[in-house]
Amino acid sequence: MRRLLTALAFVLCPIASLCAADLVLELPGGTRTWSSAELLAHPQAQDIHIDADVAYKRGMDYRAVPLAALLQGIEAGDHLQAVALDGFAAELPAAPLLSRHGARAWLAVEDPARPWPKLGSKPGAGPFYLVWENPQAAQIGPEQWPFQIERIRRLAPLAKRFPALLPAAAASAEVQAGFAQFQKNCLACHRLNGAGDSQFGPDLNLPHNPTEYLAGDFLRQYIRDPQSLRHWPQGRMPAFSREVLSDQALEQLLAYLRHMATRKARENANAARP
Repeated sequence: MRRLLTALAFVLCPIASLCAADLVLELPGGTRTWSSAELLAHPQAQDIHIDADVAYKRGMDYRAVPLAALLQGIEAGDHLQAVALDGFAAELPAAPLLSRHGARAWLAVEDPARPWPKLGSKPGAGPFYLVWENPQAAQIGPEQWPFQIERIRRLAPLAKRFPALLPAAAASAEVQAGFAQFQKNCLACHRLNGAGDSQFGPDLNLPHNPTEYLAGDFLRQYIRDPQSLRHWPQGRMPAFSREVLSDQALEQLLAYLRHMATRKARENANAARP
C-alpha cells in the first residue's frame, strides 16, 4: 500500500520536483543519485520510531534506510559532510554512521504522499533527514542531525582542508579539546577565519571574535540560551544545554575561541580546499 500511495502521488503531481527529491552521494566509487521513490522502496527501508527527535522536539515516526547501507566504499576512518538546502554543512566522522550497534544512524525519507509537518512557520525536515536511534551511546549532538539534506560527500579531514582553523601546535590541551568541540558543535553553521563550507551563520573570527565583544559571562549565556541574551524571533541558533555541551566542554570551546582571536587569517583561508 505504501508503494502504491507513493506511485499515485507521482502520477497526480504535475511538477515532479514539487513531489519528489534527489539525494546525491559523492563516495569513493563515484557519484550516485537516489530519488526519494528509490529510497522508500530500498530493500533495507523500515518504519522506525525516534523518541526524542531533535528537529520536531517530540517522538516521530519515519520510513528510513540505515545510512550504512548507502555508504558504499566508506571506511570508519573517513570523514563525511552532509549539506542541507539552506547551506548548513554538518561535518560527520564516518565511524558512528557505519555502526550497527549502540547509536545507529538512519536516513529518514519523506514520502511525497505523506509529507512531514512544518517546523513552525518554516518548511519541514524533508526531503531527507539524518536521525539517530540511541544517540546518547555515542554522544551524538544536535548538529549531527542535519535535515533538508541534499548531498552527502566524503571529504578530506578538516585539518587538511582548512588549516586556518587549526590552533597553534603549542596550544594547550584545553584549546586542542576546544577545537574538537568547535568542529562538533559550531562548524555546521559557522566559518572561522573564512574557513569552512557552511553558508549559514556568521564567521566567528572575522572581523571580530565573539570573545572580543561579549564580556564576562555573556558569551556563555548566549551559547546556553541565545534568546535570553538577544531576543530575535528569526534567530536560528539553538540553545546548547548541559546535556549537549557540558560545562567542561563549553570552557574548552571558549578557550579555543579566545586562542583563535590571536590567530586571525584574513586571506586565502580556504586555499587548501580539495
